[in-house]
Amino acid sequence: MPLDQEAIIKQIDEVLAKPQSVGGSEDLSRAVNMVLSAIHRLAPPGSTYANSVERYEIQITKGITASTTALGFARGTLRALRNDYESGYLQSVVELVHADIFADFLEMADYLIQQGYKDPAAVVAGSVLEEHLRKLCDKNGISVVKPDGTPKKADTLNSELASANVYPKLEQKSITAWLGLRNSAAHGKYDEYDQDQVATLIQGVREFAIRNPA
Repeated sequence: MPLDQEAIIKQIDEVLAKPQSVGGSEDLSRAVNMVLSAIHRLAPPGSTYANSVERYEIQITKGITASTTALGFARGTLRALRNDYESGYLQSVVELVHADIFADFLEMADYLIQQGYKDPAAVVAGSVLEEHLRKLCDKNGISVVKPDGTPKKADTLNSELASANVYPKLEQKSITAWLGLRNSAAHGKYDEYDQDQVATLIQGVREFAIRNPA
């Protein structure tokens, strides 16, 4: 399950909550490594935060920076990283995680259709589309459940996203058609579409997710 912004902040808070005072060199080294590991794991690749980890590690190894000094700097870096996540500045990192997961499933759909299995390929690609719509709703503050707590249908999410100008009405029409194909596959109506239409569905979902990251 991909980390979301709330989960990332929680992880950072757990690391920052650890006592800063340490009893000996071994405890100090462990504390420094724990903070640097958190930055390395949660910071965007290539960001100033990720680069800070490499710089601290080199300086500690070469004896340029004392471990006690590095611990203070690293904790400050981790707090700054937390603030950026809380302010929404690093939301794109979460989007990249989602994109990677969806790409994996679309590759699976590609493989299935190449092997002649158009029906499961349609179900997989359609499921990716539906989940992406839910992620877009979460991103844009649109509820994915009804007042009674039951999940909204994908068509409803599509309509509400278009009404909120998350994407244009023309895109909404394409999604409606893709969801229709997915429903046909899910309900065993395999003669209502062909392999070329499923291939178009997979490519369409892939391009839609790129245009509208969530």
